[in-house]
Order: sequence, then structure tokens, then C-alpha cells
Amino acid sequence: MKFTQSGGQTATGPADWFTGTVYIDGIRNPDDQSAVGCAHVRFTPGARTAWHHHPKGQTLYVTDGIGYVARRGDNGATQVQEIRPGDVVYIEPGEEHWHGATPDRFMAHVAIQEADDQGQVVTWLDHVTDAEYGA
Repeated sequence: MKFTQSGGQTATGPADWFTGTVYIDGIRNPDDQSAVGCAHVRFTPGARTAWHHHPKGQTLYVTDGIGYVARRGDNGATQVQEIRPGDVVYIEPGEEHWHGATPDRFMAHVAIQEADDQGQVVTWLDHVTDAEYGA
């Protein structure tokens, strides 16, 4: 058993990865014992990730608020789904997607993903446009 005492710092999500204000509390990073990484991510109203994908997929567990998760459809159209506390979303490996808060509510989730053989957990893409966010 490995115990890690709380004491880490809350980080602000980088502007290259997010639109709006986002706070990230790391839970665990992939290491030589496990390829799994996870974080508790809190989005202020209107905040969202950029488009991105994960080599081994991602699981989101919504802990608070109301948000959106969206994926790029086969024809490039954005398909948006509302998410609420207790919802679990599994995103397939390589599936381009984004997630964030609704315009008038906070949203928080635990994000769980696995690193590939090169240690990569995510590939960040372009920012979500206002049109895509409002789709």
C-alpha cells in the first residue's frame, strides 16, 4: 500500500488547454507502478477544455454542478451532452472531445486516464469555438 498525504497545491489550468478559469487538483500522476493518472478539475461557468484526445481513453466522474461533454461527430459536427453529478462518461481512445461547465453553473469532475508506452496521456488540439460550445 502506498499512502500520499494531502498537501499539493491547486493549479490554474493553462490557457493553452482551457478557455476560462479552471482549477486542477492532481490526485496521481502515472509512474513506474501504475500508468493511471487522475485529477479533480473544477470549471467556472463557461470554462471548458480545448479539443483533445487520449491514447488510452478517459473516464470522467462528475462530482458537482452541471456541465457539457462533447465529441466530434463523423461529419465534424459537435455533439454536446449535458452532464450532472454522479454521471460517468467514458471517452474512447483517440476520440476528439472537450468538456466543461455550462454558461451559468460551475462543474467539477474527476478525470482518469492511462498513459501509453511513451508516457503520453493527452494530445491537446484547437480551442473550442463559441459556436461549438453553444451547439
